[in-house]
Amino acid sequence: MKFVPVILSGGSGTRLWPLSRTHYPKQFCEIFEESLFLKTLNRLKPLGSPWVVTNSALRVVTESSMREAHVPHHQAIFEPKANNTAPAIALLCKVFEDRRQTDTIVGIFPSDHLIQNEEAFKKAIELATECAIEGQVVTLGIKPTHPATGYGYIEVSKKHIAEKGKLKAHATKGFREKPDEKTAQEFLDAGNFYWNGGMFVFHVAKMISHFQTLMPDLWKVISALKSDLSNLAEVYARCPSQSIDYGIMEKLKEQVCIPCDLGWSDVGSWTEIAKLRESTDKIEVGGQGNFSLSSSGRLVAFVDTKDLVVVDTSDAILVAKKSATQKVKQVVDVLNEKKDKRAHEHTFEFRPWGSFEILRDTRDFKSKVIYVNPGHQLSYQSHAKRAEHWVIVKGHPEVVLNDVIHRLKPGESIYIPQGAKHRIRNTHDSEVVEFVEVQVGSYFGEDDIVRYSDDYKRV
Repeated sequence: MKFVPVILSGGSGTRLWPLSRTHYPKQFCEIFEESLFLKTLNRLKPLGSPWVVTNSALRVVTESSMREAHVPHHQAIFEPKANNTAPAIALLCKVFEDRRQTDTIVGIFPSDHLIQNEEAFKKAIELATECAIEGQVVTLGIKPTHPATGYGYIEVSKKHIAEKGKLKAHATKGFREKPDEKTAQEFLDAGNFYWNGGMFVFHVAKMISHFQTLMPDLWKVISALKSDLSNLAEVYARCPSQSIDYGIMEKLKEQVCIPCDLGWSDVGSWTEIAKLRESTDKIEVGGQGNFSLSSSGRLVAFVDTKDLVVVDTSDAILVAKKSATQKVKQVVDVLNEKKDKRAHEHTFEFRPWGSFEILRDTRDFKSKVIYVNPGHQLSYQSHAKRAEHWVIVKGHPEVVLNDVIHRLKPGESIYIPQGAKHRIRNTHDSEVVEFVEVQVGSYFGEDDIVRYSDDYKRV
């Protein structure tokens, strides 16, 4: 029976601001050399070619990571809006039903968690698959290391019903909400409570029957979905927002949990990250226990301070006590109240053809560094309110200016007059084109674009 790993990729990016933001949430941040999303893709690929269910707002960066991991784009399902985990999993089951693949074992995994013991993870999935073949819905239970109040817990029976090596599958006695500190300590002392890491394994046909029984209203709405997903936005607008834990898992009379020690972390705060990685360039004078992460490469110096976290990005700096980093979400709340775009956007942005980063944005000019991926080109466009000057840094692009082709190399430049039709294309099959753009005019917004042709259907 085929096993298909599925990544649920959502999140608003509030707990790891300013590095993580709504339009670039933590799963895509390169906190550990590569992004958590890419780590998850690569971890799951040996189990089967992964599918992804995510928000349509994250399409470009999702497809870019899938391309890097050599995972086919057609295995991504893009939700019209974030709608919690129950609609996402119901949507997945409906897609598999339409593809006549209900006799499939599916594993559901978060996109933004860290698993350091991948061999233990693989063995846990093997046992979970065996249980799912027998009709069980399986949850991986994370062995707790301390009385955490930020996680839900799973209580299991001490008698196991299946085993594989040292791993045992236990009957689940119930899901417990996030506890207070006293209750969390009681859970830890009892020895049969495990953190709920949001990882589930099930047979697709079995899960569909659970939706039909336990969430019939949701399944009725999802059942109206056309096989080509052409009415997805209409259907999703009618789906109630609910978690799979509350809608299905807490109501199932029979299910199993496999307790395991995976070296797991939900990477949920800067305090947690400070435990998992080294600081970037820092100096401590008369202080200790401080953590720094600078995406700009700046040196951070601590003088007579203790247990501080400093996170430095191009447009924001976070300074917090390690014991208070859970309050970072409140900073994002304040930014939202002020309608400050720094709650959601970085100074860089990903596009279907590559990416750009804003270097300076002033009243008189705006400058960017722009990257065009191999084989891609920008739309053929013009600007009504600005002229542009391009200086090639890397690569050998073709620039089309008012229908005339100019071939450039590093060190050369070209001037784009206001109102002129233009585009740049990278005809190379492996090297990225990099160039610096300086805009001069009366307005520099991204909406000052008239497109005449475009590979990505944005005309």
